[in-house]
Amino acid sequence: MNPDRPALSGRVKAALVLFVLFALMPPLASALNDPFYILIGTRILAYAIAAMALDLILGYGAMVSFGHAAYLGFGAYAVAILQSYGVNDLILQILFAICISAVFAFVTGAISLRTRGVYFIMITLAFGQMAFFFFISLSAYGGDDGVALAHRSTVLGLDLLGTDYGLYYVTLAILIALFALCHRIVGSRFGRVLTGIRENPTRIEAIGFSPFRYQLTAFVISGCITAIAGVVLANQAQFVSPAFMSWHKSGELIVMVVLGGVGNLAGPIAGAVAALLLEEWLGALSKNWKLYFGIFLVLMVLFSPQGITGLLRKMGIVRGQE
Repeated sequence: MNPDRPALSGRVKAALVLFVLFALMPPLASALNDPFYILIGTRILAYAIAAMALDLILGYGAMVSFGHAAYLGFGAYAVAILQSYGVNDLILQILFAICISAVFAFVTGAISLRTRGVYFIMITLAFGQMAFFFFISLSAYGGDDGVALAHRSTVLGLDLLGTDYGLYYVTLAILIALFALCHRIVGSRFGRVLTGIRENPTRIEAIGFSPFRYQLTAFVISGCITAIAGVVLANQAQFVSPAFMSWHKSGELIVMVVLGGVGNLAGPIAGAVAALLLEEWLGALSKNWKLYFGIFLVLMVLFSPQGITGLLRKMGIVRGQE
C-alpha cells in the first residue's frame, strides 16, 4: 500500500467539501438577497488560486517567495493591456498572462535559487518591487492610479462573465481545474522529488536529481498559476493598478498559506477563506481590525502550527498527515 495514499485522499476530500460549500454560496446569496456575498466570494476564489499556487513552492519546495504578488499584477495587467488592443477573450488573456509570468518567473527563479534562506526571500522581494515600480511608470495604463476596465472579458465570444454569478462559477471551475492539476503534480514523481529536495537537497542530488531544475520548474508553474488569479481579480474589480503586485499582497498570500496549513493544497484554500472573511468581519467591527487579526494569527501559530487543517486534524475532523 502506498503510504502517501491516505494523506492524498484526505486532501482531496477536504477540497471537495470546500468546493461544495463554494457552489452553495450563490443560492445562499440569492436567498438572502445580498449580492455582496458573490463579490466577496469571487475574491476569495481568486486568492485561493494564488495561495494554492504559492503553497506549491512554499509547502512542497520550501521556497518562501516574497514577491509572488508580482504574478497577480501580470495577470491583471494582461487583461488591461489586451483590452486596450481590442482582445477581450479570457482564454487569450490567460495565455498572455502565463507567457509573461513564465519569463519573469524563469529569470527570477534562475537567480534567486542560487541562494538560500533570507537571501532567497530578499531577491524575490527585489524582483517583485522592480515589477511593481515598472507598472507605476506606465502612464499609458494609469501609472500609480491604475486603470478602469471598460467591461469584463468574454469566453470564446460568449458573455459568461457578464454577471457576477457567471464570473463566480467560472472562477470556481478554474479553481477546481487548477487544484486537480496541482494535486496531480505533487502526487507525481516530480512532486515527490520536490518534497525530497525540501527535506534533504544533498541526498536528492546524490541520487542523481538536480534540485535546481526541479525547483525552477516548480517556481515557474507557481508563477503562471498565480497569474491566472490576477486575470480573475481584474475582471472581478474591473480595475487594475500596481497595488495588485505590492509586497503587502505577497505577505497576505503567505499569511493565507500559513493560516490554512503549509504543504497541503486544500489548506491554503481554507486559509484564503478565513483570512478574507476575518478581514471583512473585523473591518466592520473596528478600524483597528489589523491588530485583532494579528493577535488571531499569533494564537493560531502558537496553538496550531499546522494551521486550520492541523487544528481540524487534532479535532478528528480531518485525517492524514497533510
